[in-house]
Amino acid sequence: MRQIDLHVHSTRSDGTYTPTQLVDYAMEKGLAAFALTDHDTIDGLEEAISYAEGLRAKQTEAGAQAPSSPVPEVIPGIEFSSEYQGQDIHIVGLYIDYHNKTFAAKLQEFVDSRTLRNQKMCRLLQEAGMDITYDALLQEFPDSVITRAHYAKYMLNHGYITSMKEAFDRYVGDHAPCYVPREKVTPKQAVELILEAGGIPILAHPILYHMGKERLDNLVSELKEAGLTGIEAIYSTYNAHEEREIRELAAKYDLCISGGSDFHGSNKPGLDLGTGYGKLFVPYDILERLRFRK
Repeated sequence: MRQIDLHVHSTRSDGTYTPTQLVDYAMEKGLAAFALTDHDTIDGLEEAISYAEGLRAKQTEAGAQAPSSPVPEVIPGIEFSSEYQGQDIHIVGLYIDYHNKTFAAKLQEFVDSRTLRNQKMCRLLQEAGMDITYDALLQEFPDSVITRAHYAKYMLNHGYITSMKEAFDRYVGDHAPCYVPREKVTPKQAVELILEAGGIPILAHPILYHMGKERLDNLVSELKEAGLTGIEAIYSTYNAHEEREIRELAAKYDLCISGGSDFHGSNKPGLDLGTGYGKLFVPYDILERLRFRK
C-alpha cells in the first residue's frame, strides 16, 4: 500500500531540510505524496513543486531507463498558528492556491507581526546578557520564518545554553521571561483563510492540546460550522487509544481523516519523514478521500 505524509516542515520555517531536500528524501523513503506545511508561510512551495516537476519530466524522458522510485506529489500546504481561549491551536491547509494574491497579502501581515515580535524578543534576550539581534538571526538562518526553535538553535550555537530544552525552559518557552506572544488569528479565521485559498482545512494534532473531551468537542463543532474538512487522526505521537478517540470525533462531525509525521529534520530528533517514531503509516487512500471531499 502506498504511503503519504501530510504534515512536513522545511527550512522555510523551523525544519532542517530544504524544500528540495525534502523531495529527494521523500523519494528515498518511497512516499507517494507529502504536504509541505511550513508555519505561516508558503515560501518553500514553489521550490519543492518545481523541483519535483523537473524530476518527473526527466523520468518521463528517460522512459524505461527511469529509476524505479517515483517522484512524490508535493501538496501545497501551510500550518497556521492560531489562538483559541488562550491556547495555541494549529490548522493545516492542504491544496491551497499559493498564487492567490489575497491569501499572500494576509500572510504578509503575519510576517510583519512576527518581525515586531522578534525584535521585542531580541531586546529581552539582550537584557538577559546575550549578544543577539534580529538581523543576526536572519543572517544565521536565511530564507527562514524565524520561530522560537531558531532562537534556541542560535543560543546553542553561540554557547549561551547547553541544550535546546534549556532555551525554552529559561528564556523563550511560553512562560519564560523573554517570550513575547504574537498576534494570531483564531482557528475559525484560519479555516476561512484556507477555504478562501481553495484549500482543505485540517485540525492538526488535537491530542497535543490536552483540552479535555468537552472543550475539544466544542472546538471541533465550531470549526465544522466554519468549514473544517478534516482532522489529524494519525500522528507520530498518538497511541492506539488516542487515534481511536480522534477517529470517533471525526465520524461524529463527518470529517475526513488526515495524518502526518510533523517532520522537522534534526529539530525533532528520532522523528522521521513518513514513519514518525517508527510506527506511523498514513495510507494513500486518505489523500484520495480528502481530494474527493474537496
